[in-house]
Amino acid sequence: MLVRLGCWSALEAGQTFLLGYGLARALDAGFLAGDARTGLLWLAAAGLGVAVGAYGTGRVYRAVADLVEPVRDRLVETVVARGVREADDSAVSGLTQQVEIARDALAGLVMVSRSFVFTAAGALVGLFSLAPPLLLVVGPPLLAGVALFAATLRPLARRQEAFLVADEALAREWGAVGQGLRDITATGAEERAARDLGTRVEGELAAARALARWTVPRTAALAVGGQLPVVLLLVAAPWLLARGVTPGALVGALAYVTQSLLPALQNLIHGLGAGGSRLTVVLRRLRARTPADTEPTATPTPASIPTTATSEALSQHDADADVDAAPRTPVPAARTPRKTPPALSLSDVSFAYGPASTPVLDGLDLTVPAGGHLVVVGASGIGKSTLTALVAGLLRPGRGAIRVCGHPVPGADAAALRVLIPQEAYVHSGTLAENLGRLRPDPVPERELCAAAETVGLGPLLADLGGPRARVDPAALSAGQRQLIALTRAYLSPAPLALLDEATCHLDPEAEARAERAFAARPGGTLVVVAHRISSACRADRVLVMDGPRTAYGTHEELLRTSEPYQELVGGWTVPAERR
Repeated sequence: MLVRLGCWSALEAGQTFLLGYGLARALDAGFLAGDARTGLLWLAAAGLGVAVGAYGTGRVYRAVADLVEPVRDRLVETVVARGVREADDSAVSGLTQQVEIARDALAGLVMVSRSFVFTAAGALVGLFSLAPPLLLVVGPPLLAGVALFAATLRPLARRQEAFLVADEALAREWGAVGQGLRDITATGAEERAARDLGTRVEGELAAARALARWTVPRTAALAVGGQLPVVLLLVAAPWLLARGVTPGALVGALAYVTQSLLPALQNLIHGLGAGGSRLTVVLRRLRARTPADTEPTATPTPASIPTTATSEALSQHDADADVDAAPRTPVPAARTPRKTPPALSLSDVSFAYGPASTPVLDGLDLTVPAGGHLVVVGASGIGKSTLTALVAGLLRPGRGAIRVCGHPVPGADAAALRVLIPQEAYVHSGTLAENLGRLRPDPVPERELCAAAETVGLGPLLADLGGPRARVDPAALSAGQRQLIALTRAYLSPAPLALLDEATCHLDPEAEARAERAFAARPGGTLVVVAHRISSACRADRVLVMDGPRTAYGTHEELLRTSEPYQELVGGWTVPAERR
């Protein structure tokens, strides 16, 4: 790969050599000697060199891509592996931003460095071929300019890193302010939020100014290495001509400096100064975030995907609890059956998004028995999704207790017994069977998978895609198709409590009814639905109406008589003859 890159780059060096040498020969042996034909032939040779060099440059891009992409792939593997092993919340940022920055910076660094080396080699060889004294005029300032630029690289990298740190701090602060605007307004903290955000802006501005100051030595390096040789050639022209340098050689030297060395040095300074320092900073930061020389730790099983051993352990835990609570003296063999705890219970639960914010939930008591079917309705933004997030353990209540099948929330035991299907369904690349069996510890038998798909309503899509072993392209699926896949995945989950947070909003009413009936009839299952259609409430055992801190609870018919908010939600909608 490197050899191929060097070979194609050599054509660029040949182009540089012919540019100045051909011009010099065209003048000395051609036009100044009165032989226009010879002059034109040398100019044609220089033009041919430009064409050949352009062809080589085009092939260079392919060679650079072959060199850079494997490096980028290894960085991606490192970042992803770290995120999977350690649940690193910065892994996504490292993948989407810093790895791409490293890839682009490395490609630019290779291009400008290679171009400068081969261009400089072709120009210096051409100067020596024309007249060795030309090197005495061009060489020293060129080396001085490169040395001055090299001296700025380390402090430039430090300033670049300081700027990146300030930029990340500003992004975090801005993200926090954007997500908490409601709480900021509710608590009257606008001035403090603006002051904190302004501090971050000033910090990034100071870092940007410190970085910009280094344009002065970079400009000086370009002036010394690329522009000063032009002045020196003109000033030293009488001295050079007196020592046998021909007029054509002098013009060729000027062409080498202005058309080759100056652009190459300018690209090197701008490319290596920005891209090189950026690459150094990003690689150091990625390396600093990557665990090195540490012993691997066992990756915990996700709480939402219980293994068979976990389920057995939960059962054994319940049995042990009974034994511990029983007297130490012998008891009769016939025992009173243990009371089954409710699938979901909330006791005096309150939650607000800020200390001074209006509570979304205020002292809510709720019990859903095992096998029950509850639908949650209310105006948009009233807190229905907040309720499911609390039950799922994604949010913590400010007061009160939540239990799933008798286990406190949040907690690993409770998380293993519930499955949450959000509005935006997730489907990953792979086979349909892999998507549907994602929440099961072992592969799902194909017969069970197809039966579940048919029950939930995924059967037609399963057939259209080509069966369980067909590969899925998430981008090619509609929002409703993705929801059907996510619903079937949850249906196959061993978790008894299913939380549907507007998980059928992209389905038509018939498909929605079919999916909800399937979950309501799931053996041993309990269903809680955040509904966007009032028809879901008619199919439920109980309905919870959310209206700010006030709530109403009962059957559809009861709420139609007693709850004004529910009456407004129902409006002129007609109850179908069959609720289920």
